[in-house]
Amino acid sequence: MSLRDEVQRLKSKRNAIILVHNYQRPEVQDVADFVGDSLGLSQKAAKTDSEVIVFCGVDFMAESAKILSPDKTVLLPELSAVCPMAEMLDRAGIVKMKNQHPRADSVAYVNTSADIKAEVDICCTSSNAIKVVASLTSKEVIFVPDANLGYWVQRSEKSKKLILWPGFCPTHDSITPEMILVQKGLHPGALVIAHPECRPAVLDMVDAVRSTEGMINFAKESDSKEFIIATEKEMVYRLHTLIPDKVFYPLPGVVCPNMKKTNLQSVVNALEKMQHEIIIPEDVLKRARMPLERMMAVGRGD
Repeated sequence: MSLRDEVQRLKSKRNAIILVHNYQRPEVQDVADFVGDSLGLSQKAAKTDSEVIVFCGVDFMAESAKILSPDKTVLLPELSAVCPMAEMLDRAGIVKMKNQHPRADSVAYVNTSADIKAEVDICCTSSNAIKVVASLTSKEVIFVPDANLGYWVQRSEKSKKLILWPGFCPTHDSITPEMILVQKGLHPGALVIAHPECRPAVLDMVDAVRSTEGMINFAKESDSKEFIIATEKEMVYRLHTLIPDKVFYPLPGVVCPNMKKTNLQSVVNALEKMQHEIIIPEDVLKRARMPLERMMAVGRGD
């Protein structure tokens, strides 16, 4: 039996649903019930009657699934699949910022641990970060942990003063203006779409700044037939799958090594052994859920 068939057999046996982030390996995307961005996947899983969620992504994503589906068993196929940016901020860091700025509202990007979510007023995604910050009443806003995303939000929300944590996504921060120029030279007719976790200098030179799901919508609606995609390279596989009549070019070398730790054998092992279950203390889980619910009430962005 192939690994793919084994995944399907075990999924049925466990009454499981498989969630796969856009940056996962193509063969993992191909066995998914849902492929998408981290929060959108968790929201979809919460609406199903599956008893088990296998989240093929990184640790904070599986935690978000657990927060929104506390009665389900959530498994992370590879325990070492962590988010470097999320690890750049601990609870002591956010508590210190709140003590230093007691009048500020606090916003945590969903790319944070449950411990961080439990300490803030509201969460945001890359698609609705501007909308979330605009919804707040305070003129000062603590924004953690991604400074690049914070800079992008600050450009739109000039009436707010954002207090940023100096975190970043190593994969997106590795993208340089020179890399964009090289690809534009090779594909002069292509539009460039970049993720807002990229550096400000990169965002200054692209045609559109979008979340991963926003990239899909932009490409579908655009008259252009060619696109350079400034995010993790596997996003191009998803775009090709959904929009086969258009051409998408990745930036060479833009790879998240932690996203690549999960493979089909990892998924089989998780389902077979019911291993790497996400456990969040009840008090943390309840406090972390509130900022996510507040964010969902604000709605999506692009």
